[in-house]
Amino acid sequence: MNFNLYGCDGKWLAVDCGMGFSGPETPEAEILLPDPAFIAQQREDLLGLVITHAHEDHIGGIARLWPQLRCPVYATPFAAAVIRRKLQEVSFHREVKIHIIPPGGAFELAPFSLRYIRMTHSTPEAQALAITTSYGTVLHTGDWKFDNGPVIGDVTDEAALRELGDKGVLAMVSDSTNAMVEGHSGSESDVKKSFEALLPELDGRIAVTCFASNVARVASIIAAGEIAGRHVALVGRSLNNYIAAAQEAGYLRDVPDFVPEDEIGSIPDDNLLLLVTGSQGEPRSAMARIAADTHRYAVLGEGDKAIFSARTIPGNERAIFAVQDQLARRGVEVIVDGDEFVHVSGHPAREELRKLYKLVRPKYIIPTHGEWRHLSTQAAFAKENGIETLLVENGDVVLFGGNGPAVVDSVPTGRLVVDGERIVPLKGGVLAARKRMLFNGVVVGSLAIDSRGALRGTPQISAPGLLEELDARQRRAFEEEFQELLEDLAPSLRQDEAAFADAARAGLRRIVGKKLGKRPLVEVHILRV
Repeated sequence: MNFNLYGCDGKWLAVDCGMGFSGPETPEAEILLPDPAFIAQQREDLLGLVITHAHEDHIGGIARLWPQLRCPVYATPFAAAVIRRKLQEVSFHREVKIHIIPPGGAFELAPFSLRYIRMTHSTPEAQALAITTSYGTVLHTGDWKFDNGPVIGDVTDEAALRELGDKGVLAMVSDSTNAMVEGHSGSESDVKKSFEALLPELDGRIAVTCFASNVARVASIIAAGEIAGRHVALVGRSLNNYIAAAQEAGYLRDVPDFVPEDEIGSIPDDNLLLLVTGSQGEPRSAMARIAADTHRYAVLGEGDKAIFSARTIPGNERAIFAVQDQLARRGVEVIVDGDEFVHVSGHPAREELRKLYKLVRPKYIIPTHGEWRHLSTQAAFAKENGIETLLVENGDVVLFGGNGPAVVDSVPTGRLVVDGERIVPLKGGVLAARKRMLFNGVVVGSLAIDSRGALRGTPQISAPGLLEELDARQRRAFEEEFQELLEDLAPSLRQDEAAFADAARAGLRRIVGKKLGKRPLVEVHILRV
């Protein structure tokens, strides 16, 4: 997920505001957001949020985080159309001012002079952002590649990049996703040709899953479906939203009518193509529900095909493999990249990075967008090509001075979690308690005391997942020991409800730990009668 800040003369500019999905290291969370607390505290100096393109890891946080930013949003027509649809789901959507900037357009947010530069990516209207101040120009590449056959959208504007390089670029903040990959990332038009050859050879129902925001891939799959004589059904709300936004911006105008979900069953299997969300194994996605046979309308079974047309994002391997295994158990043939040519990356490999270096000729490169191994690999690669580099961590403040860029400070950063209708810190008490419950369970002791603090009746213990397997005799043993502990508490504690609760909680924790060898989350409910 991306959230970048540029500061100059006391003013700030934000670039992109994305979301991400949790991995196995944080099973207590699902959707993650960047914590904007640093800039939220000085939002009166935040001039705007500029969007490079409409992928979820660049725009998915806007609808949740904008109330903390409260600044204008600047985006191309397609990105603006997607953002508006996301904002319609929140109560403050009318408050957000979206300024539409044409691809390749320029605009001023003094002291920043800004210019979009068209870049090819796997979604329409991806833009690099040239940020010019009196101190120099920084090129923020966003996500990009060189592809002469992008299917949807423009080719990278090499002339604009060369012109920018001729004027002088102080630094380039550069996509590092494929810095470890030799050669070229490949062309989307070749994937289109591959699908057009593959789909007519397959029988049974076909379901293809890809990122809904990969409009170029969606267009390729739809075109291949038409060649194969298949009617296309969209399965998943995000697919409908992205296609509607693309059509609003002038793309995908010539696609056929889609089969409504509730009419999928009326189409013969050999004439049906399902375009499905869930390429990353997201538990509530359409493909996950199809694999579990819980989707209301879409069903796959023996002899059908499921094609995963997307890369595996690091951290999602377990979830993706689980979905694919469920499909295989149902007799579905699972096809991934490597089995057939069904995916190319939207990010530059080393040959493309080298070409960009030669066009832009930045004085410095700051690698971004990737794990540390990707960033450090691009740093080494840039040095091989004669460009100085600076590696930074999340929160690092880079100052461009007379001696070049240097990390001079660090600001607080973190991750937030979307928890239903609220946002909570990933490292906060709510998620810490949930993680503890996930691995160690929860125990609740309930008791009644009178005005003197004496027990009334027998305390009860509830521990779902810990004690439900025990018989009544074992449970009673727990409760009797808990009762003895409570009766032994000092009289001074009995009149102080908070102190009484703390002592009861600590005692119950010791009892459970001794008997079960676990350290669950322990809570005590006290009723004073």
